[in-house]
Amino acid sequence: MSSSSKSKKMRSYKEFLLILPFLILVAVFSYYPLYGWIYAFFDYQPPLPFSWDSFVGTKWFKILFQNKSYFKQTLQVLRNTFAMSGIALLFSWLPMFFAIFLNEIKNLRFRKFVQTVTTLPNFISWVLVYSVAFLLMSNNGMFNSFAMDIGLIDTPIDFLKSNQHIWFKMWLWLTWKNLGWAAIMYIAAISSIDTELFEAARVDGASRLRIIRHITIPSLLPTFFVLLLLNISNFLNNGMEQYFVFQNSWNREYIQVLDLYVYNLSTSKPPVYSVSTALSMLKSIVSLVLLFGANTFSKVVRKQSIL
Repeated sequence: MSSSSKSKKMRSYKEFLLILPFLILVAVFSYYPLYGWIYAFFDYQPPLPFSWDSFVGTKWFKILFQNKSYFKQTLQVLRNTFAMSGIALLFSWLPMFFAIFLNEIKNLRFRKFVQTVTTLPNFISWVLVYSVAFLLMSNNGMFNSFAMDIGLIDTPIDFLKSNQHIWFKMWLWLTWKNLGWAAIMYIAAISSIDTELFEAARVDGASRLRIIRHITIPSLLPTFFVLLLLNISNFLNNGMEQYFVFQNSWNREYIQVLDLYVYNLSTSKPPVYSVSTALSMLKSIVSLVLLFGANTFSKVVRKQSIL
């Protein structure tokens, strides 16, 4: 074996050792928990020990479709999930235009201030976000106090207990929390655009709006479509934490999404681990189908895979 071949082999070993810790983390936290899917095929009742005598096959999967209560609840939960994910998908262009807006601010200090203020909410928990919402929107919150002081309303409105426009309100809180963070990738994409294109456009007398329309936006579209396809593949995975802290008995019918429904089933009294595991398993399979479907769509439209 030549010295160049040996050096290449040693380099490949070193590179493998560098990524090995990350592979272990993925295996432990992403693949090992899949063992829990086995509970979907058993009649498991905690705290009884796990026993192969309680094997029931696909019973719980059939119950999800045959039991009227589970079927109705699942359809309701899917409606909420598709509605909230659909609204987020419909406004997925917002971070791109926010990044363009930031890029157009000429005062560097003000630009950094705006970017910092809009990015910080991403690093706070949803519990703190709910605390902010409670201080602002509860019966004795700042909004009601101010509105009553100026005579805008006669009685306080408890927005957190109302189920009206709950999907749109959840999207507003999500946007407030994630907009600045989501714009970072687009800001990086803008910085990679060849500056000679902007200079040539200015020399030709193009206005700022025409530069944005004909240079900035077309340059950002590849990044936008990749993120859009990834969002489509994660359509059912809209999280649980946000809806968990905002849910209550008044809005549960409209705020309970698929992940939250799985959690509520597993923590109910008595808990129904087997049904919740079967539902979570079906969600994962559908998400996987959506991922490969989005990848196929990317190959057809963009001639490029996202996987």
